[in-house]
Amino acid sequence: METTVAQVHEAMRSGRLSARELVETYLARIEAFEDKGPAINAIILVNPKALDEADRLDQALQKTGELQGTLHGIPVMLKDNVDTYDMATTAGSKSLQGYIPDEDAFIAKKLREAGAIILAKTNLHEFAIWGETISSMLGQTVNPYDSTRTPGGSSGGTGAAIACNIGIIGIGTDTINSIRSPASACSLAGIRPTIGLVSRTGIVPYSLTQDTAGPICRTVEDCVRTLDVIAGYDPNDDETAWSVGRQPVSYMPYLRPDGLKGKRLGVLESFFGCDEINQPVNDVMKEAMLCFEEGGATLIAIPDHIDSDWMIKEVSVHLDDFKTHLNGYLAKLRPDAPVHSVEEIIEGGKYHPGIEENLKTALQLDVGTPVYNQKLIRQAEMRTRIMKIMADHELDALIYPHQQQLACKIGSGQQQRNGVLCSATGFPSIAVPAGFAPDPQAPIGVPVGLEVIGRPFSEPVLIEIAFSFEQISCLRRPPAAAPALL
Repeated sequence: METTVAQVHEAMRSGRLSARELVETYLARIEAFEDKGPAINAIILVNPKALDEADRLDQALQKTGELQGTLHGIPVMLKDNVDTYDMATTAGSKSLQGYIPDEDAFIAKKLREAGAIILAKTNLHEFAIWGETISSMLGQTVNPYDSTRTPGGSSGGTGAAIACNIGIIGIGTDTINSIRSPASACSLAGIRPTIGLVSRTGIVPYSLTQDTAGPICRTVEDCVRTLDVIAGYDPNDDETAWSVGRQPVSYMPYLRPDGLKGKRLGVLESFFGCDEINQPVNDVMKEAMLCFEEGGATLIAIPDHIDSDWMIKEVSVHLDDFKTHLNGYLAKLRPDAPVHSVEEIIEGGKYHPGIEENLKTALQLDVGTPVYNQKLIRQAEMRTRIMKIMADHELDALIYPHQQQLACKIGSGQQQRNGVLCSATGFPSIAVPAGFAPDPQAPIGVPVGLEVIGRPFSEPVLIEIAFSFEQISCLRRPPAAAPALL
């Protein structure tokens, strides 16, 4: 059941599989794991034209003998804050229910041009505000490894769907933790690219200072295939101008099994918890460190104190940006859109009550205030601090657990997440499975993920590290709740 893009394309080239057959299989999996069975509750909307798109691709392959792009026929789970011209985009909120944008987001268009089939729009924490993946559109998405836990977030619908193999590649967005959190909680790989490598045009914003999109997949290789497609300059997103000249023709050559050999990796000690609740994660990370060394990397302890909780409160500008940046998106919607401002969202009351405090707090905040400007100064200082740590110790990357404790139980909030380090600096990060922590509620354990963070536009180095670690460790395991269909 752990299907990859390469396996699918091999079967298509040999005539053993058609795009229609593949889509039909995944529609059956959606029915089995969403409508029946474990009820993961990850899918907001299934593309009603998916089979038509598959038929078109099959006809093109039969006529030309060639796949129609690097993602020909591949079913995509797309987070429902990414605009699609043929399906509603709600950001998980009933306040936008039924609204179909005029155009695809830049990355959605790139995916389709590469031959991908957007099979479904996935659940998210409403407006991507927090990390438990609960929305007024769909309710709570559950973790397929432990139904009493959340799947991380805010891209938890994508994470849960990909973990259950009801899609082959997934797309999430990330403002603080939101690609790496579900990757960690669902035993997946996820790439948060350098700010400016991937366009945000047509994505419902949370904080354009920190927002980016990226892949969430079962393998590093499929993440890299997806990154190749969605990365690049977009004239409508000024930040992507920074990627020009810094993006290789393809990231695929950096999938090196020996990619750890000779690498110097800093272990950020302050991102490991010291209390009993942190022990399950620490135990998993201790074993994972051995795999880095087995691959030929040198681990260097970094004692510098960085407080991730302080960074979320005093360095990240997510909530400060929210009103201004979301209003900018909403104001451009057609006159028939249900809402055109955050104020109208609150007045309409069509949102999950769990985000009300965030919405009302955001109304009191804004960009350009003295508090906001001080946070931007701290972001610049943190960028320099990380660069200096890496320079002083001659490091290729830093590593640490994505979360200092296990993904939270449903009804609780995520605690001690470390992903803010790269989101508040704009640096790239890759999350990969580190292992599983035993738990009575989890048949094969609760997934734990680690992060590899590097300098701006150092994705090639991070891919070498993450892929080599993945190949040595082989830690990914599918959830018992989602077996292969007979």
